[in-house]
Amino acid sequence: MKACTVIAALSLGVAEVSGHYIFQQLSVGSKKFAVYENIRKNSNYNSPVTSLSSNDLRCNVGGNTGASTLTAPITAGDAFTFTSDVAVYHQGPVSVYMSKAPGAAADYDGSGDWFKIYDFGPTFGNGQATWPMRTTYTANIPKCIKDGEYLLRIQSIGIHNPTGGAPQFYVSCAQVNVTGGGSATPSPTAKIPGAFKANDPGLTANIYNNLKSYTVPGPAVFTC
Repeated sequence: MKACTVIAALSLGVAEVSGHYIFQQLSVGSKKFAVYENIRKNSNYNSPVTSLSSNDLRCNVGGNTGASTLTAPITAGDAFTFTSDVAVYHQGPVSVYMSKAPGAAADYDGSGDWFKIYDFGPTFGNGQATWPMRTTYTANIPKCIKDGEYLLRIQSIGIHNPTGGAPQFYVSCAQVNVTGGGSATPSPTAKIPGAFKANDPGLTANIYNNLKSYTVPGPAVFTC
């Protein structure tokens, strides 16, 4: 009986890990960079961050600096794509944020202001919500932001366990150098940690109980 219990526990652990994922590759337009070439490599494999007060929410565990990460050139207005190792497995929103570095992106810890540039939320139809669970997410750098180096951050929030489990944040940060931009100062902004609260409706929503609307956590999306 004890052996069966151990095997069951191990199987559960393997299933849980196999349901995790990590954003590990950046593309700019049609150019696809190597895995972790322009994305800060985390040190927690593909595990999520679950503490809303942790600095790891910024760029994941081990991602507070990018000394070994290259910074990708990108023109304001250009499309970019984040690619994960496997398809996003957990229901929940995917969002993209930016934060301007005071100098080189590689030296920046993400402690400044963040603004959101895109939300991938659910669509509703036939009495149910459909979540954007795939391997690639494409958005555009706002045309009006100032030139300079930025952290470009993607997060997937797993809200698949609404009855006691903490939301799971799957986070990666790319380093980009924006040129050809404008003079806009993005607003609203937020600090990370601090942008997300335990009682946010987007974190406490029960996706299994007649979900008919949804508010993505964090600040509103900035547009030019």
